[in-house]
Amino acid sequence: MDSGAADEHLVQEAEKIAVALGRMFPGLCEVVLHDLRDPDRSIRAIENNLSGRQVGDSATELGLSRIADPAFPDVVQNYPNRFPDGRPAKSSSIGIKNAEGRYIAALCLNLDVSVLSPVALTLANLVATDRGHGDTPLETLRDRHARELRRAVEEFSAERGAPPRSLSRTDKKALVQQLNRDGYFEPRDAARTIADLLGVSRATVYNYAKPPSDP
Repeated sequence: MDSGAADEHLVQEAEKIAVALGRMFPGLCEVVLHDLRDPDRSIRAIENNLSGRQVGDSATELGLSRIADPAFPDVVQNYPNRFPDGRPAKSSSIGIKNAEGRYIAALCLNLDVSVLSPVALTLANLVATDRGHGDTPLETLRDRHARELRRAVEEFSAERGAPPRSLSRTDKKALVQQLNRDGYFEPRDAARTIADLLGVSRATVYNYAKPPSDP
């Protein structure tokens, strides 16, 4: 394959990427493939058109700079830009070189940030909290019974110098029986919580909770 055919093949492959990227972000990100071999008609493909340009339109100033200087940066990322109607954009430009090290194409992405800015502001307001209450939380949304159960398990384990899951079988059985006596089994999900804390099955928890049989 001669160099011209190889270059054309490379541009065709880049065109597939441009189309796929644009169709992934409809209404949000314009993707343009410039064929820098023909700067007067450089736009080879434009997907999700937000700028009003057309296939066959000329190269931008950045594209002309790439053509003039092989040492121009391969990637110019996240620079501020603006669509013809004034909407702000965030752009990235990726230069594509051939085997000889010459820029033959550029893949450019232009993100319409005017669409995202109100969304970002709304989300920021949505997650914001009033900081006038100091560092102490007014409440926690975790179930209060679960907190108390966890605390009881941790206190029992601390007395024996081991994390709950590392307790011996005898200690786990003693702990479960103590929790049963103290009324921690009343909520229906208590056995599941205890099982998770001790690293055993729920069936094992129920077995441990049985009172010792009379001799």
